[in-house]
Amino acid sequence: MSNTRARKPGGGRKPSKPEYSASKNLAQQMKAAADLYTNKMSLQAIADALSFNPIKVRKLLITAGVYESDTAKLVQQTFCSFRSTQSYSAAVTSTMSALQLSRPSVTSYLPYEKGVYLPEEADAANISTGAERQRHYRAVVALKKDPCEVNLWKCVVAFQGYRFKTMSGLPFTYTLKKGRGDEFTKELWIDRREDSKSLAWSSVMLAYHNIGKIGEVVDRPKALGDIRGVSYIYGMFYRFGLINVPDKVKEKMGVKGH
Repeated sequence: MSNTRARKPGGGRKPSKPEYSASKNLAQQMKAAADLYTNKMSLQAIADALSFNPIKVRKLLITAGVYESDTAKLVQQTFCSFRSTQSYSAAVTSTMSALQLSRPSVTSYLPYEKGVYLPEEADAANISTGAERQRHYRAVVALKKDPCEVNLWKCVVAFQGYRFKTMSGLPFTYTLKKGRGDEFTKELWIDRREDSKSLAWSSVMLAYHNIGKIGEVVDRPKALGDIRGVSYIYGMFYRFGLINVPDKVKEKMGVKGH
């Protein structure tokens, strides 16, 4: 008679380093690369210092938002145009075809998508006011330079807890919740003091696609579409620099606080 026991579901070897997190490790690598890059070191020099290859260094720097080049901009813009209607993998394939590049070449110019604790995702309560303003500034500049779904989402992540105002001057903030894999779910939880209500990312994207021209004056929220929660989206888009608003509305929305 065998003495072997049936293994319990979920059993097996425990991780040898339970405190190890691939995403946290990647974030540390990104910070190390960005710190060296600000000292004007070349990609090869940074790669040598960190024992990485230059391509990984470039991808880390792109994710950190500190590396720019004509090729990187072209790849990212092309990818973003496909990504608005395609899955991540399909958008990469379409970009490969459009630019006649290999898959590794395309992905090397795109930021890491999953499992990275970006500085932009740090809780606003855990960073200084100066760092928070810098984070907002970087996110808005990136979105204005390259308006696309990826950069819009980064803006949304960066502005968690920021005090926006609706067209009528009512203040609101929003938070994001994390799901499996410690990634933010695509749903904004609007806090209007008395209660919280959810705002779907699909609604934000509907309004985004209804913007005629970036930076154009939009006289009222409904001009962005008959969308649930559009009064909040209107306030967010104004702060993000996607739309402008009439002068009389700016006073109520607290333009000086920007």
